[in-house]
Amino acid sequence: MDTPSLNTIRNIGIISHIDAGKTTVSERILYYAGETHKMGEVHDGQAVMDWMPQEQERGITITATTTTCRWRGYWINLIDTPGHIDFTIEVERSMRVLDGAVAIFSAVEGVEPQSESVWRQADRYGVPRICFINKMDRVGADYRVVLEQVEKRLGAHPLLLQLPFGSEGSFSGVIDLLAGDLLQFHEADQGMTVERFPLPQEMKAEFCAAREAIIEAAADFDDSILTDFIDGIFVEPARLRLAIRKGTIASRLFPVFLGAALRNKGVQPLLDAVGEYLPSPLDVPPAIGILPGTDVTEEVRCDTKAPFCGLAFKVFSDEGRKLTFLRIYSGTLRPGSTVFNMTRNSLEKVAQLFRMHSHKRERLEEASAGDIVAASGLKDVLTGDTLCDTAHRILLKGLSIPDPVVSLAVEPKGAEDKEKLPLALEKLQWEDPTFRVREDEETGQTILTGMGELHLEIISDRLLRDFGVEVKTGRPQVVFRETPKRGVEHREVFRRELDGKIHGGEVLLRLSPLQRGTGVLVVLPSPDESPLPPALLELLGSLLEQSCSVGGIFGYPLTDTEVRILEAPLEPGFTTDTGLRAAAQRGLMMALRTSGSALLEPIMSLELTAPAEYTGKVLGSLQKKRGRIEGVTSRGSLEIIQASVPLAEMFGYMSEIRSATKGRGSFTMEFSHFDLAPAETVKRLGLPL
Repeated sequence: MDTPSLNTIRNIGIISHIDAGKTTVSERILYYAGETHKMGEVHDGQAVMDWMPQEQERGITITATTTTCRWRGYWINLIDTPGHIDFTIEVERSMRVLDGAVAIFSAVEGVEPQSESVWRQADRYGVPRICFINKMDRVGADYRVVLEQVEKRLGAHPLLLQLPFGSEGSFSGVIDLLAGDLLQFHEADQGMTVERFPLPQEMKAEFCAAREAIIEAAADFDDSILTDFIDGIFVEPARLRLAIRKGTIASRLFPVFLGAALRNKGVQPLLDAVGEYLPSPLDVPPAIGILPGTDVTEEVRCDTKAPFCGLAFKVFSDEGRKLTFLRIYSGTLRPGSTVFNMTRNSLEKVAQLFRMHSHKRERLEEASAGDIVAASGLKDVLTGDTLCDTAHRILLKGLSIPDPVVSLAVEPKGAEDKEKLPLALEKLQWEDPTFRVREDEETGQTILTGMGELHLEIISDRLLRDFGVEVKTGRPQVVFRETPKRGVEHREVFRRELDGKIHGGEVLLRLSPLQRGTGVLVVLPSPDESPLPPALLELLGSLLEQSCSVGGIFGYPLTDTEVRILEAPLEPGFTTDTGLRAAAQRGLMMALRTSGSALLEPIMSLELTAPAEYTGKVLGSLQKKRGRIEGVTSRGSLEIIQASVPLAEMFGYMSEIRSATKGRGSFTMEFSHFDLAPAETVKRLGLPL
């Protein structure tokens, strides 16, 4: 493939709740764009984008997969993301580097919990979106309900650009509300041929009302459109598209398209919309970087001739070697180039560059600003690292990494497994920032921590398949947190002779509990108010943050906690970084002992779907699990239950709910917050009340 011009590039992601049809849509996109010659199907394990054995067996996407295709003059870098909450980091790091996204909703299930999560992630990174309401051919499909949910639940302005022709099983095409045509997709050639027909007369009234709504929305971005409409002048589709594009790029409008991807209907108009409405790298605000050693920010403009700057958003262990996925924000990169890792303060050399097509590679001689590529040879790079020109150093903002909440104890089965396990776990940690490994000091066991049961199940499976390491696993354990029971002040003075030198340090700190969900807040005196030099003050702040994450009285990390330094005197000749470190660490622990430590457990937001006749059983089971019911809504013959439930009660719940509903119930959950654990839980863990 040639190097594309910047204004034709579209860096997009496919995002949605699990089973809304992301991978099915991606497979159709590749087929219609001519990148594949056969449609892979998720249900038969043949999807190109789901290439891992674990994905093919389970019929779900586990890792974000990158590919590239061309469509009518546009160059599309496409990332297919997972929909399961356990793999939310894959969505997070994709959102960080994408310019646009396609949000997919099921016409039957509507806006589901993980749909909300990925939408909020896109909001956080300011990613413009278009929407595709899939499964329009299914019984119970209702795009109007989905539009209402997008508006109410997501706080967005969906703009319907198509009407369905036929409903449920008779759905056969869409009405283009800008051009006024009926689009139908030939079944004989798997939807490859799209025919346009005049607007059916019976739909004219509905068409006019829907087009008027488009004109009203577009007029917010082009005043002349409303003037012409009031004067009775026909507004050309091209003018409407330009105005809608402005609204979409500003994330104020979200164009909506309809289709049934599994039946090969509606995908080509969606591809057209990617080019027409989603931004190129030139249309999005430039990345912002910080110059080293200062608070000065600098814009990193998308310019192929500027100094190189890129972000490593994913690291993958491919046959034991690191493959690093890069979003290039400025400059040009070539094999053999030496770059500076600003995050780790080290030099790195690029061995080779590749354009990825799922897990297959296409070697490149160079890659430029605006592109997404993979590089080999980068030894110490991890997710979120900034790579830049050695002569122009700059640090980009990294990623927001969610905290893992479930732990699993593992033991190697044999002597050979014991030798290979540490290296295998290290390589898996390269790839996944939400996967943590530690050794239990008391038992000596290796403890794996991840985002959920499925996440840890996949990790265990990959240890065997990818690295040949067989392990025995214990029951997943919940990761608790601690918080002080009350606010206390504590002064700690340290002075000791070490290696013939007196090391001293003194701090007066206040330890206070915060509202649930706040996290850890370390408050230092301003440099003008503190006698400590800036370097020691910065050391004090990072040390206290680290101490909070290491663990409190019970050995669990602190959260919802404020540590405020009230005084940190400087005694010339005696105050050292060693002394200050000792005073701060001991001071924090002594303050926590005085305050007393409260144990917090993770609480999950749960959305459960079950037939109405089983609602009583389901509600009863949730109450036994200390669940708090937050709402019950009806959707046809189904009841949708929103609740919050402690994670400790949810292990094995899928089997339980299927048994209670004769296999017709299902649920999804995601981490919500930490809350006080009951006395029984504290006693069960052998901890003091």
